[in-house]
Amino acid sequence: MARQVNSIQPLAGGLTNSNFRVEVDGTPYVVRIPGMSTELLAVDRANEHHNTRAAAQAGVGAHVAHYLADCNVMVLAFITGQTMSIAALQQPGLPARMAAALKKLHAGPRFLQEFNMFRLTEFYLQIVAERSIRIPPNYPQRIKAVQLIERALAAKPLATVPCHNDLLAENYIDDGSQLWIVDYEYSGNNDPCFELGNTCQEQQFDQTRIEALCSAYFGSAQPDKLARMQLNMIMSDVGWTLWAAIQASISTIEFDFYGWAVERWARAETKMDAADFPNWLRIAAE
Repeated sequence: MARQVNSIQPLAGGLTNSNFRVEVDGTPYVVRIPGMSTELLAVDRANEHHNTRAAAQAGVGAHVAHYLADCNVMVLAFITGQTMSIAALQQPGLPARMAAALKKLHAGPRFLQEFNMFRLTEFYLQIVAERSIRIPPNYPQRIKAVQLIERALAAKPLATVPCHNDLLAENYIDDGSQLWIVDYEYSGNNDPCFELGNTCQEQQFDQTRIEALCSAYFGSAQPDKLARMQLNMIMSDVGWTLWAAIQASISTIEFDFYGWAVERWARAETKMDAADFPNWLRIAAE
């Protein structure tokens, strides 16, 4: 019997893909169509598909109903719930709920590939140089600080776990009982403190919320973990600044990507210039 498509509605918010809510025989799905030239953004669709299935197995991601490998289109189960915002995730109790979702993801099946923001930054810098893409001023002068961060984090590395790595507020969905996590384009096995630092930076968490997330995840706000999170907050903006600059050059989506790059870079520089920056380097390496 032929299946009936009841409705097709575009979903807002995607910055690299087109997403649609499609209802078939009364059941809603999300159809995810990849954007153009996303290979320049280091998106590996086979990795994304594998990791999306792994996240569903972990109980924190949407089930993959269909995958069209020839065009990398995924059909996902529709998660009914509230798409979160920065303001929503800053509410009391949310850091603990975020930690619970992340611990569930991190305890799930290993992802296909590794993720390393330092190597990704190098890749993006190559794209920037090859295409003469405009990036925020002073970026090259900060590479030494990035090298100091890598050295400090490498001194006492943590075991890697399956990480999302790009936890914008909109990638959390609250169904009323748990937070689900969607959009695994940049997922890969990584230091859990990058995941925690990334989501703190994206949600603009203050120190109290950073400590609350650390405590909920690790059991206490351990100084070395907090230092690693702070350094990875910087690296989150260091890498995604270049992503946004490249998007400003190649994307057809109506969005001020270069303005976003400038905003992110300003946050990274503020933290690099902070009085605590040398302390974060020292504590993380001890």
